[in-house]
Amino acid sequence: MAFRDYIITTVASLALTPLLLISIQLVGAQVMESTSYKIESDSVNFGGGLASSTNYSLESTLGEVGTGRASSTNYNLSAGYLQTTERFIAMSAPSDITMSPDIPGIAGGESNGSTTVTVTTDSAAGYQLTIRAASSPAMQKGVDSIADYVPTGAEPDFDFDTGATDSHFGYSPSGVDIASRFQDNTTACGTGGTDDAPLKCWDGLSISDVLISQGTGSNSPVGATTTIHFRVGVGGSVVQVAGVYVATTTLTAVAL
Repeated sequence: MAFRDYIITTVASLALTPLLLISIQLVGAQVMESTSYKIESDSVNFGGGLASSTNYSLESTLGEVGTGRASSTNYNLSAGYLQTTERFIAMSAPSDITMSPDIPGIAGGESNGSTTVTVTTDSAAGYQLTIRAASSPAMQKGVDSIADYVPTGAEPDFDFDTGATDSHFGYSPSGVDIASRFQDNTTACGTGGTDDAPLKCWDGLSISDVLISQGTGSNSPVGATTTIHFRVGVGGSVVQVAGVYVATTTLTAVAL
């Protein structure tokens, strides 16, 4: 099962100037592409090809040398055309984000930021994109923390609701392949509607993987884009300890 991980670090300070900082660790193979095509692998040989009948399908190549799989503690090598025919998946690198506006330490308020990722796969079954937090609550500063947003019901809240005594941190994904629980019918989320209104359907992060997008077929070479909106809300009656709060989040894309 092919997959890609990204780590997102969210930093918020009180009086708040939250920052969303993206750190990327990515290893991938070079591909040839243009606006119209993408070649994930190629082969220079003197024979072979695809053959099939009602009972079997065979793909072969003749003339390649030094093929096979090799690995060490530092690398994995798949040499040869047929070694590279596994499902391909890639995720674009999101940009660093500064959440704004600043949240005053006394009056309270809300601060927003977002990041965008594009998942590309040639898997006929599609892909899944999940998100999880490294800690609970996700946003912490030593012994202090900002609580994860808690919806009023089983599904995400249509609106991000910050009461006078609330101090919380939530997220809302949007995109062409958004998971059903984040879709809305213009008034509620997770109701089977297909609408994807921006900045609607808010949830709190979890230390378990939560599905936010799912494609149902190959989308190569264009890919499918998901935007993840983050919001910190602090009520006017909250005594939130000032300082820098950090939340670390992992995005994982899996080819199905």
